[in-house]
Amino acid sequence: MYNPDFWEVQLDQSDLEMMPDDVGLWHESPEDQNLRYKHEDRVGRLIPQIDTLLNRSLTQRQFEAAVLYFKYGKTQREISEIMGISRRVVSQHLFGITRNGKSIGGAVKKLRKLCRKHGIAITN
Repeated sequence: MYNPDFWEVQLDQSDLEMMPDDVGLWHESPEDQNLRYKHEDRVGRLIPQIDTLLNRSLTQRQFEAAVLYFKYGKTQREISEIMGISRRVVSQHLFGITRNGKSIGGAVKKLRKLCRKHGIAITN
């Protein structure tokens, strides 16, 4: 029976058993698993190098905000609470400000410049 509070649909166990394992959202083919492992290995090797580059290129506050935002997925509001600064200042640390029509500062701008310098492709 449908429960709108939990968005549940009850199924009979025999219906579930009739579904092949490889059609479920949780299924990962051996090829997919191999690609995921390769990606995780590559990321694992790059993270220390990227952290070092970031630490050398960003101010301490930009570095802290960028790590919280990108690595730990914190919102600007959460970062402001953690760092004890306003959300507006967090935004400035991450994305910079526009002064006299020119973009100034910001970790993201510096990160893009670093990526170009080191030949790292930026993908969304």
